[in-house]
Amino acid sequence: MRDEEKQALQAISQALEEAQRLGVSAAEAAVSAGSGLTTTVRMGDVESIEHRREKALSITVYRDGRQGSANTTDLNPKAITASVAAAAEIARHTVADPCAGLVEKELMACEVPDLDLFHPWELTPERAAEIAQECEDAARAHDPRIRNSEGATVSSFSGTHAYGNSHGFSGSWCRSYGSIGCAVIAQDDKGMQRDHWHSACCHPAALEDPAEIGIKAARRALGRLGARKIETRRVPVLFEARIARSVLGHFIAAIAGTALYRKASFLVGQLGKQIFPKHLRIHEQPRLPRALSSAPFDGDGVATQARDIVREGVLRSYVLSGYSARKLGMQTTGNAGGVRNLTVQPGDSDLEALIRQIEQGFLVTELMGFGVNSVTGDYSRGASGYWVEDGEIKFPIEELTIASNLKQMFLGILAVGNDVDTNTNIRTGSLLIENMTVAGK
Repeated sequence: MRDEEKQALQAISQALEEAQRLGVSAAEAAVSAGSGLTTTVRMGDVESIEHRREKALSITVYRDGRQGSANTTDLNPKAITASVAAAAEIARHTVADPCAGLVEKELMACEVPDLDLFHPWELTPERAAEIAQECEDAARAHDPRIRNSEGATVSSFSGTHAYGNSHGFSGSWCRSYGSIGCAVIAQDDKGMQRDHWHSACCHPAALEDPAEIGIKAARRALGRLGARKIETRRVPVLFEARIARSVLGHFIAAIAGTALYRKASFLVGQLGKQIFPKHLRIHEQPRLPRALSSAPFDGDGVATQARDIVREGVLRSYVLSGYSARKLGMQTTGNAGGVRNLTVQPGDSDLEALIRQIEQGFLVTELMGFGVNSVTGDYSRGASGYWVEDGEIKFPIEELTIASNLKQMFLGILAVGNDVDTNTNIRTGSLLIENMTVAGK
């Protein structure tokens, strides 16, 4: 066990002992600590260097159904004692909530496996600037029409997360993160267009080559030059993988416990119902080695486990923390803190093969604004991308709105690409949806 983990667990132990001394019914505490570096280069010059360091303890106590919480960034014994006292005092004044409290002891994680998440990227500001410079230089040198840049950014972070509660559970793990990204502006006699590309992972050796990231950003910006408007119509819509994850994000938000017990979701009461086509499987892989959002236990100390959320298109499970599960009269799904490595089972086709399936349609590469009604599922977003005819990209298009209802969109998923984007906690390939309204001029 690393020294950082030992220190975090020691702080948690002290907080829980102090809570017990104050006579509370139960208590839980978490510590997050870490450090990182972010460096941005723009137009060949270092624009910013930011060092990040964080260390914080949160303590929550329960007393006769009442809950109180406090936080501190100072982990010395005196500050921890004061924070526990503050949490206990707050609990004296809150309203009793029968659903508040620790998750049942038998659901606590029995082991904390090593998921190979800690591979710190030992970057100096000088080396980070060199990598960012290489990335931006490759983008700017790719084509003379790349006239400007929003910069290339290199980030690294490594840290520790620890949690414990008065059931006697305590556990910790370390993780690291690195990313490289670049955004550039292309210009010709018809105007300017911007686009970007990035790569992120927990092991720096798995990052894409900096120059290749810059070249991809340049190609994407160049591809949007000469964008046109089109007439309003109803056509198939293909969401590029990195955009498709937002569609899945709306699904997860709709089956999250908070939205369900507040009756603020268009998927209330849909457990066991057909939500997607039969070919679709959506599952969670929270213990995937070296994945960005893997974790051995959730924010309640509950063991994470691989499970199907959607199988054969049927909604098999919600996304619940201990608290939201109690509100719904159900059992936690180990999702305090959200989903981890949510995976849409990919199909056999890559993006190009999906494009070839479209007679007339819209390839979406960027979404703008936010127009989603979580209660009704109505969906409306600004978008840009490419017009597709006879299985080929014909020209870039912009200043459009795509609209439908999420229930219809989910059921209308014709195919999932094998071009899976792994840069976030939602891992999906491109999504081809049967039809949506594309509103233009």
